[in-house]
Amino acid sequence: MREVTVIEIYKIAQLFNLTVDQIINLEDDMPKAIVLENKSEDERFKLINQLDEEDKSTVLKIIDKMLINKKFKDFFDKNLASL
Repeated sequence: MREVTVIEIYKIAQLFNLTVDQIINLEDDMPKAIVLENKSEDERFKLINQLDEEDKSTVLKIIDKMLINKKFKDFFDKNLASL
């Protein structure tokens, strides 16, 4: 993705009969940050399911990797403790 130039913003403003200020100052229309830690498990799954398939797959692969790492760590911690 690339940044929009000032000239492009000006042309878009002219096309839609708006001012550049109206395009740039979105005020309350800007998306808010989402913090999954503050959400219930159900809300987390709903938000993850809203992702594009490629992004969703990436998130799930990261979670899979972390779960595998946790299982190996628990296994080694348990077996080393018994030595």
